[in-house]
Amino acid sequence: MRRLLLTAAVATAAALTLTACGTTEPAKDDAKKSAEPLTLTDDTGAEVELDGPAKKVVGTEWNVVETLISLGVDPVGVADVKGYKTWDSAVPLKNDPKDIGTRGEPSVETIAGLKPDLIVATSDLPPAAVKQLRGIAPVLNLKAADAADPIGRMTKNLDAIAKATGTTARADTLKKGFEAKLAEGRKALADAGLGGAKYAFADGYLVSNQVQIRPFTSGSLIGAVNEKLGLKNAWSVKGDPAYGLGTTDVEGLTKLGEGVHFAHISNNDDDSSNPFQGALAKDKVWTSLPFVKKGDVHRLPDGIWMFGGPESMNQYVDALVKALTK
Repeated sequence: MRRLLLTAAVATAAALTLTACGTTEPAKDDAKKSAEPLTLTDDTGAEVELDGPAKKVVGTEWNVVETLISLGVDPVGVADVKGYKTWDSAVPLKNDPKDIGTRGEPSVETIAGLKPDLIVATSDLPPAAVKQLRGIAPVLNLKAADAADPIGRMTKNLDAIAKATGTTARADTLKKGFEAKLAEGRKALADAGLGGAKYAFADGYLVSNQVQIRPFTSGSLIGAVNEKLGLKNAWSVKGDPAYGLGTTDVEGLTKLGEGVHFAHISNNDDDSSNPFQGALAKDKVWTSLPFVKKGDVHRLPDGIWMFGGPESMNQYVDALVKALTK
């Protein structure tokens, strides 16, 4: 699970009013309103009080970092900057944020030195660490994932961060774009005769010379997107209650049966992440699988963060449709 532990301000109503009326007064009023204190409630039930929309923001997890950048907020601090650049290409960093340490153990001292307006964390961070961070700045602690409603959770987190940063209009645009991408992808697959097709997505890695495979069940964000695209999840294994991820080995792949399209994501900058084209290449069980024999195994492009926000999911939809319909 180690890869789990991934404001260009919208034109305001004030500007529109200024153009229509030819006066600066409405603009002053809106500027005043935008600086008014905000009180939010995070997913732990804690109240988060801000002097106004947060500008200097630290993100302790890659999905919240992606969301911040998508909303036009360049974070001043990011956990594992190198890892983010490796695994999330949909929404690249536009600035040079301070690396605050690992996602599981960010540096309290480094974050304190940044003097942020807001720290956005997730439930993947230990409560003790969150408590320390609350001594530095307001912390918006969000539920990292929810297998009961993966897309809903992604959207809730987007809305919460948008409210804290005064970028709700941009959040609405992102949500509409995501819905349009799902509709576009579903139509493309249906037109290719793939509506209702059985599909299995996984990632895998080599640990101590043993291949471990993670099935993305219907409770995963990727799994939920697949079903919105009209695909049938071929995995029968049970996923965890947060991320909807299962665990299996190469023998477990034999349970997928016939007629399955298989896809995976690896990364050239992480040698352990590609057992499908590495350690399994000459494995007799792997090479005997029906989808392997048919050449129906698709490696999607590097840099699609499987646990990201709307823009990562848009990138995934494009890659998947291209792979299955080529």
